[in-house]
Amino acid sequence: MANPKKPAYSEASIRVLKGLEPVKQRPGMYTRTENPLHILLEVIDNAADEALGGHAKQITVTLHTDDSISVQDDGRGIPIGQHPTEGVPVVEIVFTRLHAGGKFDKANGGAYAFSGGLHGVGVSVTNALSRRLDVTVWRDGKQAQLGFSHGDVVKPLRLTALPRAGQVTGTLVRVWPDAQYFDSPLVPAMELQRLLRSKAVLLAGVELCFVQEKTDERHTWCYQQGLRGYLLEALVSHGELVVPLFEGEHFADPERNVAEEGFAQGEGATWAVAWTEDGAPLRESYVNLIPTPAGGTHESGLREGLYQALKSFVELHALLPKGVRLLPEDVFSRVSFVLSAKVLDPQFQGQIKEKLNSRDALKLVANFVRPALELWLNQHLEHGRKLAELVIRQAQARTRAGQKVEKKKSSGVAVLPGKLTDCESTDISRNELFLVEGDSAGGSAKMGRDKTFQAILPLRGKVLNTWETERDRLFANNEVHDIAVAIGVDPHGQLDDPDLSNLRYGKICILSDADVDGAHIQVLLLTLFFKHFPKLFERGHIQVAQPPLFRVDAPARGKKPAQKLYALDESELKAIEDKLLKEGVRAGSWQISRFKGLGEMSALQLWETTMNPDTRRLLPIALGTVNDQETRGMMTMLMGKGEAFARRIWLERKGNETEADI
Repeated sequence: MANPKKPAYSEASIRVLKGLEPVKQRPGMYTRTENPLHILLEVIDNAADEALGGHAKQITVTLHTDDSISVQDDGRGIPIGQHPTEGVPVVEIVFTRLHAGGKFDKANGGAYAFSGGLHGVGVSVTNALSRRLDVTVWRDGKQAQLGFSHGDVVKPLRLTALPRAGQVTGTLVRVWPDAQYFDSPLVPAMELQRLLRSKAVLLAGVELCFVQEKTDERHTWCYQQGLRGYLLEALVSHGELVVPLFEGEHFADPERNVAEEGFAQGEGATWAVAWTEDGAPLRESYVNLIPTPAGGTHESGLREGLYQALKSFVELHALLPKGVRLLPEDVFSRVSFVLSAKVLDPQFQGQIKEKLNSRDALKLVANFVRPALELWLNQHLEHGRKLAELVIRQAQARTRAGQKVEKKKSSGVAVLPGKLTDCESTDISRNELFLVEGDSAGGSAKMGRDKTFQAILPLRGKVLNTWETERDRLFANNEVHDIAVAIGVDPHGQLDDPDLSNLRYGKICILSDADVDGAHIQVLLLTLFFKHFPKLFERGHIQVAQPPLFRVDAPARGKKPAQKLYALDESELKAIEDKLLKEGVRAGSWQISRFKGLGEMSALQLWETTMNPDTRRLLPIALGTVNDQETRGMMTMLMGKGEAFARRIWLERKGNETEADI
């Protein structure tokens, strides 16, 4: 029997996805696919951005009996004329082109000074994943109607004159989601209702209506009290507050305040904060009205501002008992808050925008919250002392818990390695150990770390390949010995039940150069932990730090100050350059530096990009099961001494799937 002909790999094999095809091919890269809620939020967020800019006073969302959803606002209406360069109506471009919209032009006073939608996919993704989508726009004395099916225009733009020119403006979008792209085709009504209510809280004076035709229900929200009333209402079941609710807002005005020159005009935050003795804290945060359930740097800024203000108040009035030290979690553990930040150029983690990554947002919120709380505490000394008592009790409870762990650990512990720079904290859940490649990088890491909870263990040279090393021979290697003693856990097998009570760090972070040699060191250390410390893998203690490979120095432009941007790899560097071009930065005006190694980075750079918990990228290493024979077979082939032939075959078969950094 003849062998089947292998498919040819030629120029014709390369397929170019056009228009909205990438979204249909891989919808999970652009939106959540559990249900259509997120593609609906893209439409709602556009209406909310109109309200945020002061152009809309009413937004109505309707769940129709045919399971379609409509969103209507009384804003300016999407432009309906021809695009000056594309030759098609702008409203059509908005719904059919990725990376097209009115929210990119920040430097020149664009149509949206502040907005949540900045990834440039937005309602075009909604259109791509809908079997039908209809748009009606009222603008310039005309009514414009346009219809789509599966992302393609099926009803070209049709314009009709309105009876009274200029009296009606707004946009109505009706969506029929395509069930094939979602686990469930139905929009969760309760979750949508909660999100609309929260937007009403953030858009003071704007009326949000939610209509369900099937049940004939209608809910309308219009809050004048804003965040304060919303938070107090949510905390009704928590009992009396420790101190009255602390609220405030501050927006940058660098032209009047020299200290705010690093921020853009109008950037800032509004917040409402409450401390309670009982109940689970309520915490909600938003960036330009976009909910951020996973938090991010704006929440970290609020935490930092609250901590520094309370710490300053306690020190000023000498309230701290001897031997007690305040930490941020002591201040933040009983805090409930609603935070709404306005950021000129928000950088989110992923397309679904659950977490804010913008490093500047931490400084922005912290710098505005701290002086406001310090002033409030010193104006209300009784409340300040009561709040100080609460956070001091939290600190004392944490210290007592740490002392109990220390007593259990203290007997029979081996002498710690001399090159280990340990941390001060005894809280295992908080402590971190960085295994750093080389003494030079170790020096930067020691200077840049937070010594309260971050420890540094520099490694000289490449660690031994321990895949075939017997357990009783491991300690013959100095580096492996120091690692085992530092973490406080003995080597063990996958079926063993080791004593983890002496574990000294909740996170064991591998920190190596962002190049091929660094990747090799990562593999050798992961091999050590996978083979000889498998329970650390099971419990999620092993992490890989991701330092940047490039630094981009972008010049100042308009009111936007000069920036230092960091890229993990070539693809992120390209994305940063594309973003700078879209923001109007002249090509070639920025400088690109490539880090040859961690030793080239200053302590401050290493802290900001790789070690600061609020701004770093730390990759947790997880396994489906440590006993997975397929995984162990792969590790044997890759790391085994007698597997050269198998590795060669595997490389010949898989080598074309990677890009080598040589």
